[in-house]
This record gives sequence, structure tokens and C-alpha cells, in this order.
Amino acid sequence: MPLCIGDFAPEFTLPNQDGNFISLSSFKGSRVVIYFYPKDDTPGCTKEACSFRDQWDLFELNDIKVLGISKDASKSHLKFIHKHKLPFTLLTDPEPCPVATAYDSYGLKKFMGREYYGMMRHTFVIDKEGKIELVYLKVKSEIMASQILSDLKLN
Repeated sequence: MPLCIGDFAPEFTLPNQDGNFISLSSFKGSRVVIYFYPKDDTPGCTKEACSFRDQWDLFELNDIKVLGISKDASKSHLKFIHKHKLPFTLLTDPEPCPVATAYDSYGLKKFMGREYYGMMRHTFVIDKEGKIELVYLKVKSEIMASQILSDLKLN
């Protein structure tokens, strides 16, 4: 059953870009943006990551943590962060992507007539109590950060 606004966000612990394990519960008391994306340093994923980077001051000012999740390895995340000067955490959800699956963000995709399993571009905003506040299943990479700030009336 898909996650809905008001549901408790599924708890997880995943390695970050430095190989340190990060749990969602460690952010209780802060809003958290969790965005799932297919692959480091690809055009759409770079636009999305840079949209958060470019709005970072507003996220920080409002104590909103940002966690990007893909199946890429920590080493790939570290390169992506350095190349694009990303100020937030990227987490690794290795296949079969249990965290993305819990968030209905991993499944069958189609590209150029080919079907395969992969990460969906979905975004969730988690409130200070750990409940899902906003859900974005049709993400426009280049404006995702601005859309969240607008919907939270923080822009």
C-alpha cells in the first residue's frame, strides 16, 4: 500500500558518502526531505541535487535536513558531492533497495522499450514527529527544492 500524508515514515539506517551509518530517527525534531534518485552525476539527478544546493540557505535557515538516496556506492556519492559542491548527505541503498522499496520508490521502469527495475524519482518531506508531510511522485528535477519551499510556505 502506498505511503500517504500522515503515515509514519519507515525507519531506516543506511551508509552515507563517508561510509558512516545514518538513521532517519536521528533527525527527529527536524523536518527531513528524503529524495530518491536513479544515479549520481546524470543530467536529471544533477539538476535535482543542484536545486537543493542552490536553495540550501533556506533549508538550513528552517532546520530542514536533506537526504538523497540512490543505489550508488559511497565512493560515487563522494565524487558527486565534491564535483557539484553539494552541502547535504547522500545515502546508499544497495540493490534490492529495501529502503526505496519501503517508500514505494523502487520498481519496474521502462526506457526506450526496455523494462528494468530501478529507483524512482520520488520525494518525501517528513515532519518533526516523523510523519510524512508531503509526497512528490511526479518530480521536476530542476525545481524540486523550490517546490518544497513553496509548498511549506518558506520561500
